[in-house]
Parts: sequence; C-alpha cells; structure tokens
Amino acid sequence: MDVKTKIGTTVQVQDKDILEIPEGLFGFEEYKKYAIFESEYAPFMWMQSLDEASLAFLIVDPFLVADDYELDVDDKALAKIGITNPADVCVMAVVTIPAGGTPVTANLQGPLVINRTNNKCMQVILGSSKWTTKHDIMKALKAKDARGDA
Repeated sequence: MDVKTKIGTTVQVQDKDILEIPEGLFGFEEYKKYAIFESEYAPFMWMQSLDEASLAFLIVDPFLVADDYELDVDDKALAKIGITNPADVCVMAVVTIPAGGTPVTANLQGPLVINRTNNKCMQVILGSSKWTTKHDIMKALKAKDARGDA
C-alpha cells in the first residue's frame, strides 16, 4: 500500500504495518488508522496517520531509552484490543522533538500498546509517577553509553 507522508513523500507499507487504534490517541481520537515504518534515524520509527496526511508521530521502543521501564496494564483494558497473551504485546512511546533546542523526549507515561496478532493498538496512561511524559532520550542514552550498556 502506498502511504503519503506528512512531508509529502510516499512510502510503501505492508498490511502488517497498518495499525488500527479503535479509541484513537489522546487528543487525536478521530484518527484511527496509522502506518508504521522506519525513519531515517534508527531506532526511531514513524507512525503516519492514514486518515490525515499532515499527522505523524515519531515513536521509539521505550525499553531502549529506559532500562528499568515497566508497565502494569489491567488485563481488562488489554482485552479491548484482543490481547490474551503477553507475548503478543509490543510497546512504543511517542517522541516529542520541540523547537528551540530543548531535549527530545519520550512519553513513557502514555505508551502505545500494540497487539502483534491483529495490529490493534491503544494508548494507556500508567498510574506510576515514576514515568513522565517528558523522558529525556539523549540524557538516558548518554547514561547508558557511560555504563557500557550500548
């Protein structure tokens, strides 16, 4: 499938790379379908709306930017997207690249939970105050590099 991106280019994606977010993302509830594809800056990926070409999010695996990341999501909530087996779960975090040189951050408090078997997705809000919406990615990667974890 050809997908028009936010910057006006077209990328080819497979059906397996199309996500359905039945309840939408917080603040973007009306947009339900997205394509996921690699960005030019690994390990980041693009999540491009199929409903609105001008809407795209950069996403990252939160476990790459927070070694001790953990999430506790109620089984009842996960059932909304058909998850019955923890092995079927993929977790991603939305990245913010602000103007003005402030840190690039990941929203670890509101991760995306993806069911790998049916490509349904939901955004959850974690109850733990340990995680924030502004986790400094570069600071975390530098700390990881300094420890020799890279």
